Amino acid sequence: MRVKPLGRRADKRPILIVGRHGQVAQALDARGFDGVPHVALGRDEFDLTDPGAVERAFAAHNPRLVVNAAAYTAVDKAESERDVAFAVNSDGAAILARLCAEAKIPLIHISTDYVFDGTKNAPYVEDDPTAPLNVYGASKAEGEEAIRGLLREHVILRTSWVCSSTGSNFVKTMLRLAENRDELKVVDDQRGAPTFATDIADAIGVISARLLSGDGAYGTFHLAGSGETTWCGFAREIFAQLVASGMKSPNVIAIPTGNYPTPAQRPMNSRLNCRKIKDAYGIVLPDWKISLGQCLDELLQNADMEGAS
Repeated sequence: MRVKPLGRRADKRPILIVGRHGQVAQALDARGFDGVPHVALGRDEFDLTDPGAVERAFAAHNPRLVVNAAAYTAVDKAESERDVAFAVNSDGAAILARLCAEAKIPLIHISTDYVFDGTKNAPYVEDDPTAPLNVYGASKAEGEEAIRGLLREHVILRTSWVCSSTGSNFVKTMLRLAENRDELKVVDDQRGAPTFATDIADAIGVISARLLSGDGAYGTFHLAGSGETTWCGFAREIFAQLVASGMKSPNVIAIPTGNYPTPAQRPMNSRLNCRKIKDAYGIVLPDWKISLGQCLDELLQNADMEGAS
């Protein structure tokens, strides 16, 4: 009797998403990874400030790739909670990088434009020196360095002004404030690119597939929506699109940063040059205005569903 050769066993290990309740993680969890199984864990199951708990959860799920979408993102609050911000954004990133190195698997890590000081007159490229202005940015910059020092097989994605139809973000804040105000004052001298979680999730889907097939590029990449604006320009576009849908708009007044003091200093220039990720992965995110429209459609649909329930 002829014995059939044993075929290669399918890899059933999941992709592990860390930070289940965050905007990017929720978008990733909803999107999936094109047939590759995944599991999304939140702080109750995967607390980055508890190395022992992280090690146990990591071993239990035995992932083939990790996406770290968890972060301490309360920029102003971080100024008075420095230890917590560094525990999550730096120490937590280091723990994940070490575990991935031991398991010989890749790590995709979400970082931020706030690692830069915003003094450059052009969009930042990946090898520009970091000089964060606030605790949040410093903790994220330190997390990046920890990953680079511990794990060769990493992809760090710096993104900016992340928004979605879930979680807390600028779009939802503007809509909430507009419910009770006829006038909104918004900073008009900080420039950047709104980036939407669904677009980030799509990019991570492309990157993860390439990494798992063995032909993905490692390193640090910038990933932001196409185009640029100010926070005031962003607000005006939000309401312009809503007016087109028949909704009332408040009067949006432009103010300088100096007229809106906050505990944490923000970079004036958050623009990111995204040519590197285009060259490596063919990824170009949509114009931020288009993605904003999709986000607003989701928010309006959710509101209609809540009203009908």
